[in-house]
Amino acid sequence: MRSFKMSDTGMIALVEEQTPKPGVGQVLMRVRASSLNARDLFMLDGRYPVPPGRVPLSDGAGVIEEIGPGVTRFKVGDRVVNSFHPTWFGGPQREHSLLYHTNLDGWLTEYVVIDQQGLVMMPKHLDFTEAATLPCAAVTAWSAVAGAGAGDTVLIQGTGGVSLFALQFARAAGARVIATTSKETKAERLIELGASDVINYATTPDWGAQVRALTNGRGADVIVEVGGAGTIAQSIAAIAYRGVISLVGHITHDTTGMNLLDFTYSGATLRTIGGGSRSDLEDMNRVIEAQQLRPVIDRVFPFLEAPTAVSYMEQGDYFGKIVISN
Repeated sequence: MRSFKMSDTGMIALVEEQTPKPGVGQVLMRVRASSLNARDLFMLDGRYPVPPGRVPLSDGAGVIEEIGPGVTRFKVGDRVVNSFHPTWFGGPQREHSLLYHTNLDGWLTEYVVIDQQGLVMMPKHLDFTEAATLPCAAVTAWSAVAGAGAGDTVLIQGTGGVSLFALQFARAAGARVIATTSKETKAERLIELGASDVINYATTPDWGAQVRALTNGRGADVIVEVGGAGTIAQSIAAIAYRGVISLVGHITHDTTGMNLLDFTYSGATLRTIGGGSRSDLEDMNRVIEAQQLRPVIDRVFPFLEAPTAVSYMEQGDYFGKIVISN
C-alpha cells in the first residue's frame, strides 16, 4: 500500500508499505477519501511539532475490506467514516485524547487498520468524498451551534469548512444565520446556502456593531469564532447578552485580543470546541441523512496530488472543504 508520511523537513513524501492485517477487534479499512483541516496546516508547516514518519490528516472515509476476530459493529463492505476522537465515545470529555496526525497515524493512506470502536457508518446518501469531510469540521460545527434553534441568530465567520457546516446545521435547526466574508462572490454563495445577511469585514471592520444593527440591537445568540485573537473583540461586540461564543479556531495572526471588561459586561459564555465524541458524530449523521444535507466541497484532488492539495489550502482562497480522493 502507499501512504504519505511526514519527512524530517516537514514535507510529506510518498512511501510504499505492506498492507497491515487486522487483529482482535480491528478492521482493515480501504480509505477512499480524506480531507484537509486548518489543524493539518499547523502541523505541516511546523507550527505544531509532529514527529517524522507520521501519516497526516485526521479525517477519512472508506469501506471495510476485512474484519478481525471479535468484530461485531461492522461487516465487510460497510461504508464508514472515522471518529475524530478515537477513544471518546460519549458523555463529557474528562481528559485529552489521542488524535490522528498528532499522536496517531492519520488518513492520507490507502489502507488503515483501526479498532472497530473508532468508526461509524456513513450517511447513506453521501459519497466518500463528502463523508470524508465529516469527522473534524462537521462535528466541530455541530458542537459549536448546539442549543441554537428557531428564533436564535447564529453568526459564522468566513467560508471554511466549520463555518459552512455551522450555517447548514443552524438553518436546519430553524435559526437565522449572519455571515462575514471579504469577497462579494463568496457573499452571494453564502446567501444561496441560507444566510440572511452577509457582512464584508474588509469594508466594515467594525462588523460587531453591524451585527447588532441587523438584530435590532440584540446581537447574535451564538457566534462560531474561527479567527481567534484577531476577531474575538468584534465577536464580543456582536454577542447577545448571555449568548455563547464557540471558539473553534485561531486562523488570524492578529494579536489584538479581547477586552476582559467588555467580555464581563456581555454576560456571555466563551466555550472552546475541539470536535465531538463518537456519539456526537452518530447524532449528527442522523440529522444529515434525515435532512439530506450535503457538505460544501471546494475541490477534490487525486491521492498522488496530495502535496498540491496542501499548497492549494495554504493559499486560503477556498469555499468549503478540500478533499483528497483515493
